[in-house]
Formats: sequence, C-alpha cells, structure tokens
Amino acid sequence: MPTHLTTAPAGTDPALLRTVDRLAGVCAEIAARIARGGIDEHLGAARGTNSDGDAQKALDVIADDAFRMALADGDVRHYASEEQDDAVLLNPEGTLALAIDPLDGSSNIDTNVSIGTIFAIHDAADTAEASFLRPGHQMRAAGYAIFGPQCCLVVSFGAGVEKYVLDPETHRFHHIGQVSPVPPESNEYAINASNYRHWPAPIRAYVDDRVAGADGPAGRNFNMRWIASLVAETHRILTRGGIFLYPADERKGYEKGRLRLVYECAPIAFLIDRAGGAATDGVDPILDAVPVSLHARTPFVFGSANKVARVATYFDLPSQETSALFNKRGLFRG
Repeated sequence: MPTHLTTAPAGTDPALLRTVDRLAGVCAEIAARIARGGIDEHLGAARGTNSDGDAQKALDVIADDAFRMALADGDVRHYASEEQDDAVLLNPEGTLALAIDPLDGSSNIDTNVSIGTIFAIHDAADTAEASFLRPGHQMRAAGYAIFGPQCCLVVSFGAGVEKYVLDPETHRFHHIGQVSPVPPESNEYAINASNYRHWPAPIRAYVDDRVAGADGPAGRNFNMRWIASLVAETHRILTRGGIFLYPADERKGYEKGRLRLVYECAPIAFLIDRAGGAATDGVDPILDAVPVSLHARTPFVFGSANKVARVATYFDLPSQETSALFNKRGLFRG
C-alpha cells in the first residue's frame, strides 16, 4: 500500500506507484515549507542561475535535493532535473527514469502565486540519454503537484488522469477521483501579450481574432489569462478548458520556444492528452517530438483539442493572408 497516497488505480505497476508515492511525500514537505514562507524568508532568495541561465531561488535547490534523496534507494535508475546539467545515476538496478522540474514557477514565490512540481517517468534504458531522448508518448506516467489554496497532485499512470488533494495535517494525498475530460468550449486563452511584436504572424493573427471578440471571425468575446506559472495554467485548463500558448519568437534564446520539452512540455502534454485535450508545438504533436538534448526547448500550445487544432490552421494559410481574410472565409468560428 502507498504511504502518501490514499489509493491508486487498480493494476498500477508497483514500481510506478512506489515512485509516485515517494514524490508525493516530498511534495507534502515542500507544501509545508511554502506555507511557512513568511517565516522561512530565505526560500525566495536568489541563488544565482542554473546551468541553462535561468534564475534560481533557494527553494529550487532545496526541492531538487529533496526529490533526489527520496528516490535514491528506490526504483529510479536515472534522475534528470531541470536544475542540473546532466542526469544522475541513482539505483543501477532501478527500472525507471525520472525527469523533473522540482519547482516550476519559482519566480512567483515572493508574490504568493501558485507554483508546482512537474515530473515524467519513463522506462530506464542503459543510458540516461536513451531513457529521456525519446518521444513523449512512450512515457509510463506523468504528473504535477500544484502548491496553491489547495495542494493537489494530478497524475496519469497511463490511462485517465487522477486527482489527489493534500491533507496538511496528515501529509497524505486523498484521492478525489478522475479528472473530467478537458471541456471543449471555453472563452479563455492564455498568452504573454507583452511579446506580441516578437511572435510569428500566425500567432499574432490568432490572438488578433480573439481580441476582436464578437466583432471578429469567432463571433464571441474572450478573456485572456496569464499567470506565468505553467502548473497553474494547466490546472485551470483541466478544470475549465481553454488554450495556453507559449510560441517561439524572434528574441535571442526564444527561437525554439522557452519551455523545456523533457521536464515541462512532454509531461504536461501527456496529462492533457490523457484528459482528452491536445498539445502541439503550434502544428505537430508534442508527444511525437524527440528531444535533441536534456534541456531542449520547444514552442508549446495545449488545451481543448478543437482550439489547439484551430491554431494549427493559422500556420497552414499563406503568409500574406491577414485576419480580415479569415473573417471572409469564416474558417475560425468558435
């Protein structure tokens, strides 16, 4: 029986269950640390940058160490963290490989905005590269913890998506049930509009048509959301539908997108897919993409399947076509 999860789907691979249960235990500890943020003020302190140049907080390092130590004598052979250059060998006899973003959105710690942990579990191969540089649809399990008003653990062991809620008194995650399919209809989209001038033309056109609202080709009004926390955006979309867009753009370092394929996009895509949604790089499915390196980046579009498909149609049109022509053709209603 799991220690930190109240239950799990019948027939779950014991090694997968043990690994997710250990992850849940660390997530419960991190949730308690975050709740003490006003006391443990150093948690939000800057710690420099990680190997890829992204700013680190103290809690990034604390979380990474905690997960690695919790898994050291378990079923994980290869451990790959966004906070480290290379994968680490844990148990040479382990059958699994774990990729993890120990604390996604840590820049939000000081502002008390929801942050989280994202993980992906693969079958272990002989080398770390062979374990992680493979299509996302080969994943065995994936999930995230969101540290917000509730601390929730959302995980798929391959079929469906399970939701757990932490009881902070017992440090156990109680199973709430399966997540419902991603709602197909929503008036919400999420994108960082401050980068509008840098986006490729199809993304600008798609957003222009959302901004036009009832006066545009969609014929209805939309609300824009942007939390700057991937787990929070995902949690909202699993609950209410909609679409999230983080395209590549013209800025240096953003030419191939900004989010990491191994640690962020592939596991989120796995969850969204298992909940009936879709995830692409704007055109092609994320779960078909093969990472070229552990820290490879990719554009990322995910959410309600019909909305993600609609974004791809904007990339199919000739570059000289404008939003006005979309309106005449009536291709993008809804």
